Amino acid sequence: MNLPNKLTVFRIILVPIMVIIPFIGIEGDLWGIPISYLLIDLVFVLASITDKLDGYIARSKNQVTAFGKFLDPLADKILVLAAMLMLVEMNKLPAWIPIIVLAREFLVSGYRLIAVEQGGKVIAASKWGKLKTVTQMIAIILAFLDLHAFGECFSGNLQGGDFVLNTVVTLMMIVQTIATIFSGIDYMRDIKSYVKD
Repeated sequence: MNLPNKLTVFRIILVPIMVIIPFIGIEGDLWGIPISYLLIDLVFVLASITDKLDGYIARSKNQVTAFGKFLDPLADKILVLAAMLMLVEMNKLPAWIPIIVLAREFLVSGYRLIAVEQGGKVIAASKWGKLKTVTQMIAIILAFLDLHAFGECFSGNLQGGDFVLNTVVTLMMIVQTIATIFSGIDYMRDIKSYVKD
């Protein structure tokens, strides 16, 4: 197994570690943020870095493998959806956001299966797909640092740094959701040729 694939496997291993942290019972806070939230965020950031790193190494060292092509996007989906479900459980995120993300991922996975079966090529990430990825990562990282629920900034109850952070998280989540929908539409347009056949 080459280094990029090892990094991908490492990213998957980090997911259960991230999920277990709230159950360990770590007490205390730092800068007013629970230490457990900071640890979750640290693991998520580390996993996100491995995502960029394994792709860069695989392309630059010509180590792209079939195993990596299969496992890398799967690892990304597991990481993002696990983090979002944790935010739902913490009452920081409404369930409809990860539901939209999950529906899009099922659509893309189904498209890829059909494209591979019929000898087609998988389309490169569109501008919507790239926007989705960037805003998704930023939104999740900041959401674990935000002590308030999604959209609470609109209630008028938050002030100062709390208001700013919650506004940024809320807007990023809204942008990533819109980008998720439009990137899914891009895939639906592309899949028409295969469906017609």
